Amino acid sequence: MKKILYVITLAIAAMGFTSCLDTSVEDQYKDWRKANNDWLVEQSMKVDEHGKLYYTPVVAPWDPNARVLIHWFNDPEETKDNLSPLYTSTVDVKYKGWLYDGTPFDSSFLSKSPADSIARFTLSATATSSGMIEGWGIALPKMHVGDSCRIVIDYPQGYGVYSVSSIIKPYSVLSFDIKLVDIYRYGSNL
Repeated sequence: MKKILYVITLAIAAMGFTSCLDTSVEDQYKDWRKANNDWLVEQSMKVDEHGKLYYTPVVAPWDPNARVLIHWFNDPEETKDNLSPLYTSTVDVKYKGWLYDGTPFDSSFLSKSPADSIARFTLSATATSSGMIEGWGIALPKMHVGDSCRIVIDYPQGYGVYSVSSIIKPYSVLSFDIKLVDIYRYGSNL
């Protein structure tokens, strides 16, 4: 009888210990999520030297809740007659990506194919069908070949509640500087 009570006590203690370790992703990354959300709000309200909003919010045509922030470094009037990708285009881009705190996580400048510092991606309205995050599928069709932009992507249009590496944690807001170099099979065909 004592042995059964001992086993039951151990089992209850083990369940209690396990439940302490089994915290939800939301609880585990609460501070990280808050810091990312605060930074995103700060960016959405950022103004330039003329008092105009620094970023333009862009909403996905397929989901009014899916949005990104875009800032053009170049004058979009100068590239407005250049090609603009469709939601299914394959694009050649140069880019750098970093987290809200400035931590870099990706860059095409390490790539040698299809050309030096160029990365090639096929756009898609949904991240699951192309492997590209949804935020790029929202932003790039608003760009024209030759545009250089900063894009801020909230976590639902990025990697969501998933860790991608030891660097990209759940609820990460992603920032990218992107130059749309070409649209594959329509431009210079690198």
